[in-house]
Amino acid sequence: MTDSPLSQAQYDAITDAAAHWCMRLHAVDCTAQERLAFEQWRDAHPLHAFEYEAMLDIWEVAGDLPRPDAAVPAARIKPATPWRTVGIAAAVSALALPLAAYSGWNLGWLPDAYQHFEASDTVRQITLGDGSQVELNLGSELTFSNYKDHRRVTLDKGEAFFSVSHDTAHPFIVKAADGRIRVTGTKFNVWMYEDQVRVNLIEGSVLVSSNDDLAGDGLRLGPAMQARYRHGDYTPQISQTYPDDNSLAWRSGKLVLDDLALSDALPLINRYLDKPLMLADHSTGSIRLGGIYNIKELGSLVASLPKVLPVYLTRNKDGNPVLNAIPRQSPKS
Repeated sequence: MTDSPLSQAQYDAITDAAAHWCMRLHAVDCTAQERLAFEQWRDAHPLHAFEYEAMLDIWEVAGDLPRPDAAVPAARIKPATPWRTVGIAAAVSALALPLAAYSGWNLGWLPDAYQHFEASDTVRQITLGDGSQVELNLGSELTFSNYKDHRRVTLDKGEAFFSVSHDTAHPFIVKAADGRIRVTGTKFNVWMYEDQVRVNLIEGSVLVSSNDDLAGDGLRLGPAMQARYRHGDYTPQISQTYPDDNSLAWRSGKLVLDDLALSDALPLINRYLDKPLMLADHSTGSIRLGGIYNIKELGSLVASLPKVLPVYLTRNKDGNPVLNAIPRQSPKS
C-alpha cells in the first residue's frame, strides 16, 4: 500500500478487514496460521493497526449484548452458533456503519456514541457526549457509552468528579468495580483503588449498589453523604460527611491525610504510585500519618516517611517498597 491518500473504498476495505480480524482472533477456532496472517496484515500499514485498535474498543461495548428473548426470532441465528458470538460479530460489523441506523440501537443493545478518556500526569476536564462534565484525576481512565434508554460510564481506574446533565428519561449509570451508581442529574465524586470504591455526593441524589448483579437500584445517598464498598460486599457502607471533608482536595492538586492510620492512608497514596507501598504487618498499619501533599509529588513521600514516622523501608520480592515499624525499646528497669 502506498503513501498516497486512500479512497473511500480503500478505507472501507480496511475497516471491514479490521472487523473481520477482531472476530476471528476472538473465535475459539482461530488457528495459528490465521494469527500469523493477521500480524502480517496489521504490520502492512499504520492505518491497519489503528483501525484494529478502534475495533477492539467497539468489541468491549458489544460484549455487553444481552441474550436473545422472545422479541428476537430464533430463526435469525444458526442453531450451531452461540448467540453471544453471533451478537458480538454482528455488533462489530454493524458498528463500522453509522450506529443510529442499526437495529441494536432501537433495541437498547448498542450505543450510538462511544468515548474513551485518560488522564496521566495532570487533572483533565472532559465533556461527555451527553453534555455532562467530568474532571479526571491523575492516572484515571473511563469510557462513556450513550444508549437509547440510559447513559453509561465505566470507571476503569482512578477517580472522577461528575456534573451530570439532568435527563430523567435517560439515567446516568457509573460502573465501578463490582458496583454501580445510578443518577439522573447531580454532582458526585467516585474514587476507586483496586476493588475499593468510595462515592461522595455533593448535590442531588444517587443510588449506590455494591454488586451490579443484585436486583434493585441500591441505597440512596443525599447531599453530604458517602458510600463505600469493596468486592464481596452485599450492601455499601453509608456515612455522613462534614464541611471539613477533604476527599475532593485532589481537584486542587492536593491529597489531605487527616491523622489517618497507615492502613487507611496507603490506598489513598498508592493510587498515585507506580509500585504500591506495602505494610510489613498489622502494627505498622496502626501508625498514624497526617499532612497535605501535592498529588504530583507523592513518589517522593515514600522515601521521606522514615524521617517523620517510626518506620524503615525494605523491598519485597516484587520490588515494592515495604514499611516496617521500628520496634519500641522496653523501658529500662
